[in-house]
Amino acid sequence: MSRGFVKEGDQEEPVVIPPRAILPDGVINYVTPYGHQQLLNELDELENELGTLSNENETDLRRSQTLIHGKIKLLKERIASARILKPEDQAQDEVRFGATVKFKNTSANAVQTIHITGVDEADVSQGKIAFTTPIARALAGAQEGQEVDFKLGNEVRKLKVLEINY
Repeated sequence: MSRGFVKEGDQEEPVVIPPRAILPDGVINYVTPYGHQQLLNELDELENELGTLSNENETDLRRSQTLIHGKIKLLKERIASARILKPEDQAQDEVRFGATVKFKNTSANAVQTIHITGVDEADVSQGKIAFTTPIARALAGAQEGQEVDFKLGNEVRKLKVLEINY
């Protein structure tokens, strides 16, 4: 139909589905058991929200349903691709997925603790860092007392692993 016969008010903005945390192409979607449970809880919450939607405005209802269906679709894809790695099954004497690592940035003389998690579980404010981040990759495989190079732009920082816990 020609656009000349369509009222301006009939045009809806497309619903934008927010993307999930980035998982690089070809990278396995590792998750901790806790992270997997979080994904399942999120799915339950979205399905409950979908079931309780009520809006007198049909357009708003349709947009809300489309948004939630889109989020559910992306979440189900992420859950289906999840590979659960139990921290206790990792090599306990080196930094691996699921480890909580205390390290010292010898360049800045600063001590920091991070927990290496899956991309959906990562939350920098809680010290949870995705295994795909440069700092997690730099620390991977290191043992207590070992120093590793962490490249940050043109700068190389020395990180000394102080403690590893699972």
